[in-house]
Amino acid sequence: MSAPEKKTLIPLAPAPGRWRRLPGLLSETQQRNILMLLLALGMSGLILFRSGEMPSDYRPGDIATRDLKAPGDLLVPDLNLTEKKRLEAERAALPLYDYDPRTGQNLALRLRSALTLLNSEEAAAAGDEALGLRVSEILGTPLTEDELADLRRALPKDFLADPLLPLIQNQLRPKIVGNLQLFRSEAGQGMVVRNLVNNEEVVVQEASEVIDLKDALQRLLKGLREHKEIPPPLARALAPVATKLLTPNLTFNKNESENRKRLAREEVKPVLYQIKKGEMLVREGERISQEQIERIAGFRAVTADYSLFTVSVGLILCIYVLFRVCHLYGLRNIRKYAPKNKDLLFLIVVFGCFFPITKLAIFISGALESSFPQIDSVCYYYMFPFAAGAILVRIVLNAEIALVFSVISALLFGALFGNSLFITFYALVGSLTGAHYVRQCEQRSYLYLSGLRLSLVNAVMVLGLYLATTKDFSLQMVYQVGFAAVGGILCAVIVTGTIPLAEALFGYTTNIKLLELANMNNPLLRELMVQAPGTYHHSIIVGNLAEAAAEAIAANPLVARVGAYYHDVGKIRKPQYFIENASSQENRHDKLAPSMSALILMAHVKDGAEMARAARLGEPIEEIIRQHHGTSLIKFFYDKAKKKEEEGEYQVDERDYRYPGPRPQSREAALIMLADAVEAASRTLSDPTPARIKGMVQRLINNIFIDGQLDNCELTLKDMHQIAKSFNMILTGMFHQRIDYPEPAFKEKESGKGKNGDNPNREPAKKAKDRPAEDEKDGQQDIKRLGMS
Repeated sequence: MSAPEKKTLIPLAPAPGRWRRLPGLLSETQQRNILMLLLALGMSGLILFRSGEMPSDYRPGDIATRDLKAPGDLLVPDLNLTEKKRLEAERAALPLYDYDPRTGQNLALRLRSALTLLNSEEAAAAGDEALGLRVSEILGTPLTEDELADLRRALPKDFLADPLLPLIQNQLRPKIVGNLQLFRSEAGQGMVVRNLVNNEEVVVQEASEVIDLKDALQRLLKGLREHKEIPPPLARALAPVATKLLTPNLTFNKNESENRKRLAREEVKPVLYQIKKGEMLVREGERISQEQIERIAGFRAVTADYSLFTVSVGLILCIYVLFRVCHLYGLRNIRKYAPKNKDLLFLIVVFGCFFPITKLAIFISGALESSFPQIDSVCYYYMFPFAAGAILVRIVLNAEIALVFSVISALLFGALFGNSLFITFYALVGSLTGAHYVRQCEQRSYLYLSGLRLSLVNAVMVLGLYLATTKDFSLQMVYQVGFAAVGGILCAVIVTGTIPLAEALFGYTTNIKLLELANMNNPLLRELMVQAPGTYHHSIIVGNLAEAAAEAIAANPLVARVGAYYHDVGKIRKPQYFIENASSQENRHDKLAPSMSALILMAHVKDGAEMARAARLGEPIEEIIRQHHGTSLIKFFYDKAKKKEEEGEYQVDERDYRYPGPRPQSREAALIMLADAVEAASRTLSDPTPARIKGMVQRLINNIFIDGQLDNCELTLKDMHQIAKSFNMILTGMFHQRIDYPEPAFKEKESGKGKNGDNPNREPAKKAKDRPAEDEKDGQQDIKRLGMS
């Protein structure tokens, strides 16, 4: 006989609106990176956004059209005073003159070389034109034919030019300028003289030792005439040549002087005055003065001293890295931090709602300060609902994600308020406090109680921050403390209104929604009570067992109880095929093949998940319905099929008799699996004594554990001992013993029908040992049918 074809289990379709990856487009990691980047872009835009630019077209006497307030503490340059000091520094920079003491020596050397050439034999052999060019080249200035002829006639044959050197150097020793009158006007405050030979600089206050070219030429010609070794004709012939050769030895260095003035101007630091955060630069309706215009211009100069694009890119990178690092740290180091992409989208929506509201509230606070000047705008900041986002995340998701959210939001709030460290502390403490006090929020009134506690913590935090600034007690402190207390209540009000939106838009199931689902008047529970009353009562008892066990191991008792109420709703579609709902002695499975019976039992899981999705019970309840049997074996029908296999009817595959799963992924789902098995098995006990109940509970938990059904949840061995202990306590209370109370004597006489009479509503009590053997056998068959040996 060939092996039967393996059945393929069709997975349940994802719930409507559930966040899931589009096939072939982006991976989950890419989606998360894109979500974080989008959030970083949005937060950067909010932080950098300003209410308006500072107007620059005001003139003295204009009327201000709106209030202009400094958004932060700044040191603003005083433009007029700074310019005045820079001009003074320019004027104080002395002009630079270059002094070349080699000017007289160079002139004497050139004259000696020229005269020596004229007396040489080479000059006699050379023509007049060639000689003139050679002499002009040596002197560095062209000579006319007459000047050259005068020199040749006046120059003695045996004349030695060496005496010219000391004579010319001595006569040209003073500092010579081109225009003495202009020099004195420019160097009236002094000057700096730089020696070009040794680069030494000397400050000269007076120009008494300076002469012009005319005086220098007269000194030179006088020295030539009075020198004994120079013939008078030669002295007269040298006069026009000396006039051409004579140049100033003290010259004004314009480029270096201007450069030094520029450096002196740049060395003057701006004169600053402080503008405090919130200081009013000009009020609406005031006549603007020149001083106010200068303050506005200075403020614009400071705030415009950066590139908006560069700052934006840097801020986006910082915020993205903050999100990424906190997310990775949570994934690697925080046990229950495992947000899905839908959760990240929810966090982005929370950021995208609360931060723009906070930014708007900052602008409103500034407007309120104009209307109520006795209250500083900073006082209103402490009323802002900084903790509302963390409280909402804690209620909707869990404490671990709320912790990471609180840290990120506090840092971003600090950046939003101008890098305020106090706001960061205030927001962080408030967020952690609010998230802590709503950890077991099972009623809406708990939110307001948490809000009151948050108000107290906020008030103490504000008082501490106020004292940390070493300020004296004032009325502003009273305002801040009062607004901080109001902020706690405001957080509770906002979260109360946003929880239903989060549940509706994202399909989350909060504790508050679970309380609504726990109402026995829920249509699905009422239908279960009418269609399958045995299953309904079974679910109630399973709920009690699961809730007690959840409290024992610090799981969520509300999720366990509500999940137990709905875990078997799929039996509504075929209630008579389940033994607890059978109203007659006929067993419908007797006429079915074991494989068909197994399919019917497995179908209630799929049917229950579909009904939970249609009724919008939420993802946690739907997952519990799918996981409460795990992949356990339907042992009764499997054994029945194995018997037929031995008879040769067909081949049996164990996988066809196991539930489709998955195995329990959470502690609450595992508790419901254990409670479901224990409650069903407890109905089969012939004599439910505490010892038998304890043995049954321990045996069932061990069988489920050995079957591997608890491998994917986080139950420990210690937890399972606590679960068994709680189950024993509940079941022992359910099966407590009662005595048989006899009927009153006067009733027997009146009825005349013996001890029990013919009352159909009362039957004589029977001891456990008197139960028929058939009932005990049927009970063992029932437990096998449920998949337990």
